[in-house]
Amino acid sequence: MMNIIWHKESITKEDRRKKNNHHSFVLWFTGLSGSGKSTLANAVAKTLFEQNIHCYVLDGDNVRHGLNSDLGFSAKDRTENIRRIGEVAKLFVDSGQIVLTAFISPFRQDRQLVRSKLEQDEFVEVYVRCPLETCEQRDPKGLYKKARNGEIRDFTGIDSPYEPPLSPDVVVDTDQYSIDQCVQQIISYLKNKQWI
Repeated sequence: MMNIIWHKESITKEDRRKKNNHHSFVLWFTGLSGSGKSTLANAVAKTLFEQNIHCYVLDGDNVRHGLNSDLGFSAKDRTENIRRIGEVAKLFVDSGQIVLTAFISPFRQDRQLVRSKLEQDEFVEVYVRCPLETCEQRDPKGLYKKARNGEIRDFTGIDSPYEPPLSPDVVVDTDQYSIDQCVQQIISYLKNKQWI
């Protein structure tokens, strides 16, 4: 971009990490609607918060109330939604925090784009795996029913594709394990990495 120059900050990401006493990175929760992404992200955040770890949850629906309220659910808008979230998440990482993002983010290419904007040890793809049938049975917001009735178009898993991660960093099976068990799986992963 012309006439736009990056201004170097006086406090570095490393300075912030040192002061916070933990690594900063993105935990990117991806999965079908109803798989438990938001519930799990918030449960992990609460566990981290109770350990005095600086963290924040960016939730798909919440972000669409403000920052991304101008976007719909076409493939193009979904890509832009994830691009913007990726940029916001990067700012959180730069601020020395752990950011937990709960977005369907159905396209591999979009998730890879976010990963490419971060350093090698700053992006953890968490695949919240749950069969479509189970997600439909849960249907916490009644969206699957509306999609099946034709009231919602471009709904992921029904008439819009979901591309599961090919090699996620963490896989949690929310149809087989409790939220607490899934939280412990993620916390163990982070401790093994010595990031918290």
